Amino acid sequence: MRVEITDVVLRDGLQDEDVVVSTTDKLAIAAALRDAGLTAIEVASFVNPARVPQMADAAEVVAGTGRLGVRRLALALNGKGVRRAAASGVEVVEVVTSASAGHSRANAGRDVRQAIDELAAAVADHPGTSFVAGVSTAFVCPFDGPVPAEQLVDVVERIARIGVERVGLADTLGIAAPEYVAASVAAVQEALPGLELGLHLHNAKNQALDTVDAALELGIRHFDSAVGGYGGCPFAPGAHGNLATEALVNHLQARGVETGIDPRKLADAAQLVQQSLARGAMLPTG
Repeated sequence: MRVEITDVVLRDGLQDEDVVVSTTDKLAIAAALRDAGLTAIEVASFVNPARVPQMADAAEVVAGTGRLGVRRLALALNGKGVRRAAASGVEVVEVVTSASAGHSRANAGRDVRQAIDELAAAVADHPGTSFVAGVSTAFVCPFDGPVPAEQLVDVVERIARIGVERVGLADTLGIAAPEYVAASVAAVQEALPGLELGLHLHNAKNQALDTVDAALELGIRHFDSAVGGYGGCPFAPGAHGNLATEALVNHLQARGVETGIDPRKLADAAQLVQQSLARGAMLPTG
């Protein structure tokens, strides 16, 4: 068995920190992740820099990572973001919606159906671009509480129809019980048996690896994680850091699952992230 891991520290990991990491340091982190064996890296998000200043250099990061030889992903929340991401030259644009109305309003400024309709139009305008989709708060919302499986299925059906290669389901708060995630994933699989699914796991209760085990039993072979366990969502109160890539790799290797990732070099990348944050520019407060 082999799984694919997408490291998201450059986007999800850095967007919730109170410093802005330099473009130079971001490029060095990307190179370190590639050297560790990562073949897919989420390098940036094309969002409003006034709301997420940590991502203001998204275009520069995409340009600077062009020769790494990895599959780069960049996130977009709306039509404007899709257009910017597609024009950047990144290999894959990740369009994101929410499974819950409360988080959609906080994160995208519109309800779920409006958000998906806008993304659908933007995807249709870029037929030569590869897209994947992410569904935030797929299991628990900080505003609305637990997300019923039937509600998640409806959202996934809508976002899958717009033309994406894969849909990643995110435990944005990191508090969903493994059995709850497994039941929801199974419901989506039953409704959409031909759709490739992945999981994006945060780890507030130190149970994300149990969720990984349950997902592997369901045939999930793609996971997002962030080296160092950094991350969170600025628009999801209570969101915790991502499942650490090094913990995920060690856990999978102990199970005999191939990842192609070198844990020692991954530790070097985690140290580089820590050093980059230490010398980053502090964001203004107040």
